[in-house]
Amino acid sequence: MSEIAWVPQSCTLPTEEQPLRIAEWDTLFSERLTSVSRPEPLRLRLDLAGGPGIEQRVRDLAERESGCCSFFTFTTTPSEDLIGLDIAVDPAREAVLDALAARAAGMQQ
Repeated sequence: MSEIAWVPQSCTLPTEEQPLRIAEWDTLFSERLTSVSRPEPLRLRLDLAGGPGIEQRVRDLAERESGCCSFFTFTTTPSEDLIGLDIAVDPAREAVLDALAARAAGMQQ
């Protein structure tokens, strides 16, 4: 899959910074992702293995992503061993969520 497939043209992150942000998500997925589900067409649920500093890392990345792609709504739900990350979009951005879900699923532990 193309790295830019889930980065829509409306993203305000400078183009030269987009590969770095994608790499941050990829690293998080490859290191921490334990499950991917799609409870609703416009919502993606990621479960990430917890650990020291992981909740803050997830919240920071989600906040920065919201800053450039305001159509994402991120909700984190920490528990003892997992951090749930729900990602929601509006109907016009469903294809972006599809691409992100495919990318995450491809890196699932």
